[in-house]
Amino acid sequence: MPTITTTSFAPFAVRGESPLMACAAALLLAGCATQGPQDDSGRQAGDWDDQEDRVNDFDTWTLVGKAGLRTPDENTSANLDWNQHPHYFRMLISGPFGGGRNVLEGREGRFSLSNSEGRFEAETPEALMEEQLGWALPVSAMPDWVRGLPDDDDNYQMETDELGFPSHLSQDGWEIDYRDWEQFEDMWLPRRLVMNYDDIRITLVVNEWRSTEDQ
Repeated sequence: MPTITTTSFAPFAVRGESPLMACAAALLLAGCATQGPQDDSGRQAGDWDDQEDRVNDFDTWTLVGKAGLRTPDENTSANLDWNQHPHYFRMLISGPFGGGRNVLEGREGRFSLSNSEGRFEAETPEALMEEQLGWALPVSAMPDWVRGLPDDDDNYQMETDELGFPSHLSQDGWEIDYRDWEQFEDMWLPRRLVMNYDDIRITLVVNEWRSTEDQ
């Protein structure tokens, strides 16, 4: 009767496999094992913690986008071209709910709004917009909110998603939901956020983030 000989093989061993190939396979497996969860855009767990200091320091920028306004009486939108510096901002609001072309500016606690009817001033940008346009963005806090940060006021609540990014912020009576993110330079910044205050709903979609130099 013929003799049957059995041969044992080490796990994952392949005849003729070179040590270099085995090392590469081990590194690939190790990389897969340590890679954190990520979403379709490429955000990974831990990204927000790694970049939060850079986002805080990113205080000079230009945002180009569109804001949608919804109230019980109207549903409209306007284009925004917003130039932000630590001690100065200029926001160009154009389109339907902007009532044409309005330039809102603030420097050292003084605020003005200019349009075809003249130039107007008030103590806060919100009061100025309410008086001249009949509605107001939360301009004082938005430079932080649009970057995914709470305003300087310590009274807020922040919720995060499964990757550790801000998902919901409650502050000053506003409820802010972060719906989408995009990568700009070495940071992830909000691309779409929804802000609610009572029966006012503002949806901000960022088409472009740009760095600008201090004036």
